[in-house]
Amino acid sequence: MAARARTVPRSLGLTLLSALLPGIGLVIGGRRRLGAFVLTLTAVLVGLGVYVGLTRRDDLIAAAVVPRRLLMISFGLAVLAFGWIVVIVASHRLLRPATGGAAGRAAGAVLVGVLCFAISVPAAVGVQNVLAQRDLVQNVFVSQGESKSATRPSTVNVKDPWEDRPRLNLLLLGGDDGPGREGIRTDTVIVASIDTKTGDTKLISMPRQLTFMPFPEDSPLHEFYPDGFGKEGLSLEGRLEWMLTAMYQNVPDAHPGILGPSDNEGADVVKQSAGEATGLKIDYYLQVNLKGFDEIVDALGGITVNVNERVAMGGVSSAHIPPGQWIEPGPNQHLDGFRALWFARGRYGADDDQRQIRQRCAIKAIVDAADPGTLVTKYQAIAKAGKDLLRTDIPQELLPALVQLALKVKSATVSNVYLDVAKLRLKYLHPDYEGLRETVAAALDQKPASTPSTSTTPSTKTTTPGKATNASPPPVQDLEDACAYNPDGDQPN
Repeated sequence: MAARARTVPRSLGLTLLSALLPGIGLVIGGRRRLGAFVLTLTAVLVGLGVYVGLTRRDDLIAAAVVPRRLLMISFGLAVLAFGWIVVIVASHRLLRPATGGAAGRAAGAVLVGVLCFAISVPAAVGVQNVLAQRDLVQNVFVSQGESKSATRPSTVNVKDPWEDRPRLNLLLLGGDDGPGREGIRTDTVIVASIDTKTGDTKLISMPRQLTFMPFPEDSPLHEFYPDGFGKEGLSLEGRLEWMLTAMYQNVPDAHPGILGPSDNEGADVVKQSAGEATGLKIDYYLQVNLKGFDEIVDALGGITVNVNERVAMGGVSSAHIPPGQWIEPGPNQHLDGFRALWFARGRYGADDDQRQIRQRCAIKAIVDAADPGTLVTKYQAIAKAGKDLLRTDIPQELLPALVQLALKVKSATVSNVYLDVAKLRLKYLHPDYEGLRETVAAALDQKPASTPSTSTTPSTKTTTPGKATNASPPPVQDLEDACAYNPDGDQPN
């Protein structure tokens, strides 16, 4: 066995080296075979990590939504940290002087303790984050065979989910089930149509006051509402209960179980009707509950948005009760969860079009705030808030492919489909749903721009030749333009 280091400083230096290069201390201390094995294992693990990081990063990210793999990752992190600590302690025992005195032994113990602490704390945080992610996935996303949905695809092609699906259509719902509210109204209804090859995404924001929302002819609800969900001759106040915003609550109340077994009848109703109105087959829904919105914004450390008009925090327009506070206009305003919630939902003195723009910009700001550093340091709080915030019928089996598609979306063009409210009569008693379907079909036929716009003013360009003028809004508009700071200009729809 090799002689121990003769001085305390040398033994401390070699102990530090053994922490940075596990196995080298064992070799120097005389345990050559064991040290060579640890060194080789370290080199293999580092090389594997570099290989995966450079060539299989998407696969690694996709694995972060598979509960079984997350459990394996958490176990692997714990074992790796424990093994690293054991190697450091064993190396120091071999390297410390035989007669170093009490001071030398104390210095060695402090160094080993610091090194073990530096390894164990990040490892513990990593394990906790992985387990929090596993808990989030298991609570929000249920396996295909364990959940009930009357409207989602019956099977999932796990090997290639997009083989026969050029576009994935998702329904994004914003529910107002906040404190003090009875029932749920979906004030936010957005259809996101994603090109599964490029990630190009079109957002179709549907006004909450739409009446006579249609149902497909093969839907059981078509028999009850052949001319759409609505009633003639209602007053403006009574009409609210027959608008799109009320369908989530009112249709299941009137016809419970009519669409078949479902974990969320309201979402299935809106999926069918919104799909018929837009001419799209909607695959899945993702519902955001306002009661968890402020929590996830706070977990992210707040969001940054451009505020182009005064946004009321409270107030009731119909009763002429003014708000107690306002969010004043200004660029790059950092909002906490409470103010972000009012930014997204503030209604006093604003029409639905303005609110829809703010809601889309709030969603974009949340995506922008979820940078890697924030996710690593605050992920447990984010995951905890996410369990209360999200509800969906997307099955666990689809998540790996969906994550990879989301990576495409992040680097592709996300744009709004402009809906001509007056031409399509969207705010009148009988909207032009045939015209709405034609508008959506034309927008989805357009090819995305080569690079996303970074202009600070709303764009008037369109990818359809001969259709763009300054007086006519483009059929498709980039989300960057809609959320840019432009207090004096007209905001895109």
